Amino acid sequence: MADVTPLGNGRYLVADGEKQSLAYAAGPADARWVFLNGRVYVINTNRGDTPRKGQDDELALASPMPAKVAAVKVSVGQQVSRGDVLIMLEAMKMELPIRAPRDGRVKSIACQVGELVQPGTPLVELEHEPGGEKREA
Repeated sequence: MADVTPLGNGRYLVADGEKQSLAYAAGPADARWVFLNGRVYVINTNRGDTPRKGQDDELALASPMPAKVAAVKVSVGQQVSRGDVLIMLEAMKMELPIRAPRDGRVKSIACQVGELVQPGTPLVELEHEPGGEKREA
């Protein structure tokens, strides 16, 4: 188990034995985005509530913290697979990849290279495979 020490301004020191890392958190209290060791995690503290339909897509396809769009790796109409990097963000001298949470087709892109985006900002809209429903994030 790791020890977590708040440093202020959404920064935390995570110590696991002799290994120490900085973690950055942003977003609402019930679904905090945590950036640690090159990965983004969503910490859901609403344990008794069932997430609303589509919430995973919306969180996965939105900016987890204030960031600059470093690269747009997809185009409208492109077929993507779960885990593909769609958008590369840059924040606090770190790269934040926005990955496809599922297979689908890019319906729209709501950002461009160099743009500053805020937490929760919708960046990409994916369509489900034919016959499925679409979700915006």
